[in-house]
Amino acid sequence: MNFDVFTIAAVTAELNDRLRGGRVQDTLELGDDAIGLEIYSQQTRHYLYLSAHPQSARLHLVPERLRRGVENPSPLGLMLRRYVEGSRFISATQPAWERVVHLAFAGSEGEFTLIAEPMERRSNLLLVQNGQILDCIRRVGADENRVRVSLPAHPYVPPPPQTLKRDPMTLTLTLLADLLDAEPSKLVWRLLTEKLLGFSPMLAKETAFRAAGRLDCRAADCSARALLAEIQGLIGALVAGQFAPHICEQEGQVVAYAAYPITHLPNAQPVESISAALNAFHGAPIGEAAYANAKKPVQAQLTEAIERVSRRLEALKRSQRDETERERLRQCGELILAYQYQIARGQTTFSARYDFDAPPLEIALDPTLTPLENAQRYFEQYEKAKRAAAELPSLIAATERELDFLRQLETDLALAANYPEIGEVQDALQANGYWRGAPSARPRSGKSAPLKVSTPEGFVIWVGRNARQNEEVTFTKGSADDLWLHARGVPGAHVIIKSGGRAVPQTVLERAASLAAYYSASRNEAYVPVDVTERRYVRKIKGGKAGMVTYRNESTLNVPPRPA
Repeated sequence: MNFDVFTIAAVTAELNDRLRGGRVQDTLELGDDAIGLEIYSQQTRHYLYLSAHPQSARLHLVPERLRRGVENPSPLGLMLRRYVEGSRFISATQPAWERVVHLAFAGSEGEFTLIAEPMERRSNLLLVQNGQILDCIRRVGADENRVRVSLPAHPYVPPPPQTLKRDPMTLTLTLLADLLDAEPSKLVWRLLTEKLLGFSPMLAKETAFRAAGRLDCRAADCSARALLAEIQGLIGALVAGQFAPHICEQEGQVVAYAAYPITHLPNAQPVESISAALNAFHGAPIGEAAYANAKKPVQAQLTEAIERVSRRLEALKRSQRDETERERLRQCGELILAYQYQIARGQTTFSARYDFDAPPLEIALDPTLTPLENAQRYFEQYEKAKRAAAELPSLIAATERELDFLRQLETDLALAANYPEIGEVQDALQANGYWRGAPSARPRSGKSAPLKVSTPEGFVIWVGRNARQNEEVTFTKGSADDLWLHARGVPGAHVIIKSGGRAVPQTVLERAASLAAYYSASRNEAYVPVDVTERRYVRKIKGGKAGMVTYRNESTLNVPPRPA
């Protein structure tokens, strides 16, 4: 895990530099294991992200405003609102050699501490006052950990000290040589992680590489003097707060970061802060992912509706394929007429062979009816079944359109990046009779708007990101001579290029096509086929839901999906 002791030290220093004395304006729950704080300091709003995710726990500043990701606050969320909102940030401190940060605040409820423990598998966020836990993001009872109980109204117990490791600042040449001699076949960087405080695999590899010039150097082949010099130089600078954040890229992806210059990996480059390095590595925790919890109940309703309509469609298709029962009704009526004089009054069944190569038909009779009336009843049932069969193609087509609409809503929900867009999917399910049970509570908000993109060439591109927006983009924003785009064969955005009668450059066309690909169900593909036609050739489907269209005279581009 890269988020080691000295990364935390760099974050702590950054928070003290930027946030000290700042006022907490808002607290947000971003999901089950992350919270955010909006802090106004030095005439600037800062956004602090704190995560207790088992694999990527961390805390750092993020460049953009965080988005609330839960509909109903948890007990910890309520405590944060009561204690933290409106308080002043005093300081951030880090216990020596620990991956723990104490964020001290003072407010109307007195002084208190938000403690972040960003350790893999055991990560936690705890609100503590006077040594007592007010609440925490991950509650741990005595049945899980008898030594460290993390529950409200219990004393806060810090992580146990690492007594089996040495302080690297107390190393001497003799002590280090003894460590190397004790395990001569062990890789140097592994030895450092096992024996010294604060040495993560990343830091240990960097130190070993600087001392030996390679990562596969073993203890027997390493100079104790060279290794000690690198430990003292690197650790000394970090302990003194001389941070130099760097990241490493491979094929356009950030694969590593550190609070010091990285030499053991290629393509290292400096960044302005440790938070910038963490954002580059993890990506900012905002946008669509922040609303995962709010989407869950809507997705559950969508999944159930899709399953219901899919079952109905399959039943209709089976009826279309199976003509046996319908023909049997006709044959029964004809056989009753042919043998009516052999049927006795009050008879309830009758057996006769319609086809000499097939077994006899067992025909049920109504004993209160005459043979002629029984025959007429079968013919009526046959005509009814025949009329229903004639309607099957249109019923199947209507049900397929219904399923297409639901899949479009499912794509709309996946792409939704705020509460209004999530709410519009819920509204569409309710308005069309698909929602079962009580509506899911959500924050009140207005309608979402289509995305507007202005290109350097002077063109405007409109992107609809849900069914209602698609209808607006195509038939309100779009004119007959504008270009219309849509990912081929999958639910997704309607995209309009406002041409104003001008020829559209290829760069603009490809940009719009990439947007159509990104805002579609195929956004995770490397390349997506996107159809392009003039808006005049796009027509609403008769009886279809919002945003459902047919089109013709299209050409197709294969483009990589790219966001706005």
